[in-house]
Amino acid sequence: MTTPPSSPPLNFDPRQVPVVGVDAQLPKVPAQALQAQDLVRRFASAHAWTPELLAEPRFSQRAPVHASVLMPLVMRDSGLTVLLTERTTHLSSHSGQVAFPGGKADPEDADAIDTALREAEEEIGLERRFVQVLGTLPIYTTGSAFLVTPVVALVDAAHSVTANPHEVADVFEVPLDFLMDPANHRRHAVDWAGSRREWLSMPYTDATAERFIWGATAGMLRNFYRFLLF
Repeated sequence: MTTPPSSPPLNFDPRQVPVVGVDAQLPKVPAQALQAQDLVRRFASAHAWTPELLAEPRFSQRAPVHASVLMPLVMRDSGLTVLLTERTTHLSSHSGQVAFPGGKADPEDADAIDTALREAEEEIGLERRFVQVLGTLPIYTTGSAFLVTPVVALVDAAHSVTANPHEVADVFEVPLDFLMDPANHRRHAVDWAGSRREWLSMPYTDATAERFIWGATAGMLRNFYRFLLF
């Protein structure tokens, strides 16, 4: 998701900010709740739940902008994985960060779901025919004034991806059961831009590198954890 340059750049490395806590005391989402058919039922049930993280402290004075991201859950034989991107380093803001595919709503988009599907196809070449949308999570407001609708979807393992080199440096997958285990959720805090900023991180190391998942991406994943927990 491309952020306009009016948002100030980070003047700290989030990887170097001390960990102030780990949420290992919280329950892990049961394995049976992480099956594709169970997710379909969960979204269809419209059960009551409370999101944990809805807004970050504002650091941009511009008008809010509607956006959507796709939370793609790839149906692998070994279990569901979450498909994520690493942004290119030359972007004006949030460069090099881990993110869901997504971006600003266009006037031509039918709704928030249409925005997420279009952006995913533009950024990583994910064709809609491989995507089964399950539903949406509550809007997450970023410090840069994006009103982000997370769109959760199952993705056929037969899909292919081709990263848009202008926006995406890498595409990778993280097991959903890793991300839905709060023992892997770390808390950070730093004084920045005149206020105390706190966030979660969920670092995951694969065969290539450590994938430092943090900020808005981690916040939306934490809300998904709360959605699936009970």
